[in-house]
Amino acid sequence: MNVSEIMSEGPVSVKEEDFVTHARQLMRDYFLRGLVVVDEGNRLVGMLNDQDILKVTSTRSNVTVGGYARQSPTVTPDMDVTKAAKLMVQSKQNRVPVVRSTADHTVVGILSDVDILRNVEIPRNIPRTIQAVMTKKVETCLPEERVAKIWGRMLETDYTGIPVVSKRGEPIGMITRRDIIKSGAVRISLEDERAIRPNDSPKVEKLMSTPTYTLSESDSVRSAIEMILHYNIGRVTIVNEQGKVSGIVDRQDLLGSIVNGWTE
Repeated sequence: MNVSEIMSEGPVSVKEEDFVTHARQLMRDYFLRGLVVVDEGNRLVGMLNDQDILKVTSTRSNVTVGGYARQSPTVTPDMDVTKAAKLMVQSKQNRVPVVRSTADHTVVGILSDVDILRNVEIPRNIPRTIQAVMTKKVETCLPEERVAKIWGRMLETDYTGIPVVSKRGEPIGMITRRDIIKSGAVRISLEDERAIRPNDSPKVEKLMSTPTYTLSESDSVRSAIEMILHYNIGRVTIVNEQGKVSGIVDRQDLLGSIVNGWTE
């Protein structure tokens, strides 16, 4: 299977001379974690990461995106999907631009981890259970915590979602970057140079996504892939036998397990 068979055409992009404020607005409007950066000829410059761009306040209106563009793997329409998946895992990117050829870097599409997870055959030799591929050191938060505090932790750690738990450690929801950006709660800190006061932001329980999607440590990797694709979510909370959070598995973890299965 080639990349051209599963990629999306016409990706949202910005030019390297565009202002950061414009790029940030596109991220808000389309709920994207990254944007393709191109030159005047629509040739690839790099990818813009939301972790970098969302730290820039609107008062710095003369800042352009060119200096924030990160190098991206060279993926072409005729490339085998397995090779493209390996490049995505190595670069730790969940979306990569597709260029016309290795000689012509004109952007023709975008390939995401969801595109790959939905279309490839899962290797038989991947780990049997989620416990083998999940992230075990998972950060959680309480529903009464303030969004401003959680947002700061997300930007510092590059977490895109944090499980919300009860005082007993049982999962009750998930707070994601998308939840916060969509609500507009983060605009106070982005639009103002002054530090946001914690009590000015809403509580996590007002914005978190519910219901919480959970699987047990002994469930299969395939079941995690199916749940993520079916509910169009970025991650699943993993619970132990006591029903408490013991880990988290996201699309990057799952794609990595598939790539490892191909190479072993």
